[in-house]
Amino acid sequence: MSGTDKTKAGLEIQGPVVILVEPQLGENIGMTARAMGNFALTELRLVNPRDGWPNIAAQRAAAGADHIIENVGLFETLDQAVADLDLVFATTARSHDQAKPVVGPEAAAREIQGHVVSGGRAGILFGRERAGLTNEEVARANRIITYPVNPGFASLNLAQAVLLMGYEWFKLVTSGALPFAMPERSERASQEQMEAFFENLVRELDRVEFLRPAEKRETMLVNLRNIFFRMEPTRQDMHTLHGVIMAIAEGRKGPAKGGVLDSEQATRLRALIAEQGAVASLPDSRGSLRGLARLLRRNPTDAERMLWHALSRDRRFAGQFKRQTPVGRQIPDFVSFVHRLAIELVNTDESEAIAADRAARRAWLESRNYRVVDINVADIEADLERELVRLAAIVGEAR
Repeated sequence: MSGTDKTKAGLEIQGPVVILVEPQLGENIGMTARAMGNFALTELRLVNPRDGWPNIAAQRAAAGADHIIENVGLFETLDQAVADLDLVFATTARSHDQAKPVVGPEAAAREIQGHVVSGGRAGILFGRERAGLTNEEVARANRIITYPVNPGFASLNLAQAVLLMGYEWFKLVTSGALPFAMPERSERASQEQMEAFFENLVRELDRVEFLRPAEKRETMLVNLRNIFFRMEPTRQDMHTLHGVIMAIAEGRKGPAKGGVLDSEQATRLRALIAEQGAVASLPDSRGSLRGLARLLRRNPTDAERMLWHALSRDRRFAGQFKRQTPVGRQIPDFVSFVHRLAIELVNTDESEAIAADRAARRAWLESRNYRVVDINVADIEADLERELVRLAAIVGEAR
């Protein structure tokens, strides 16, 4: 699992020595060092490693446990490696038929910690990847450690065996403290706040006739109440849930309200806007006109999105165009007031009504000295850059 926080200092705890007897692969030595680093074990000793030492494969596999790799103790014999220790454990999956105590990792960790705290020196032997420890090597230990594993498949990778032992020891000495916990939440919501939210929820559910049939209403309310009260929400949770309910009830007010319009739907909206403009003298007509215009701006078609993204970021056009902005009573797809240039997007196979509405808008704009440029939606989707080059040339002429 990745995620080491390099801003935090590692723990320095006096622990057992890890001794690998005739390890065969450098990669396993490196992964052992990494496992040791995970659990604050720092002293690694090697007895006659097959591929010699130092070993580049071990350095690579250590994944940052350089402080362990760089201070490895190298010994020719096991006797030399354990000479300064007064409590030695041998890890093995086989009994070896030796009359000495056999313990699991947890019990071994407790004895090791008690021994180290009292000033003793403890070590744990791990054997070769292929064959483990010999009878003679196990005989040099005071205790045997064996793991509670599947007896039909008991062999562990060397680094895994070290990791399991390191985990049990580290868990013991740190009392199982976790490195982080859930962040502090805001204070718990009061009953008053919970009831206010629930009343709001029920009111909106009644508006959409959710609590039906009538004979099941009370049961449904009890179930809903239990859902939220089991959560033990905070005050902030309640504020968020209130916002969710109101957003659903009132409708979203941000971009893409109601989804993406197709060209026909957008044109019909423009027709409604034109009708509102024709009766602008009537009460509230201007408010309706602005509301429909906002709806168009919040619901661009796919082609409008593509072209607007280009127009607003391309240096040739940036800041020169507006999208779905009324020009008098008309709303072209894009307009440049600086260049008196309007852009209309033309959809394939559009209806006669839509084409007539566009023609009327063109005539109105051209009568007021606006140049109107038609761009096919299919051309934008097929080759946007080609259309931008064409538009740049038209803008240049307008200048």
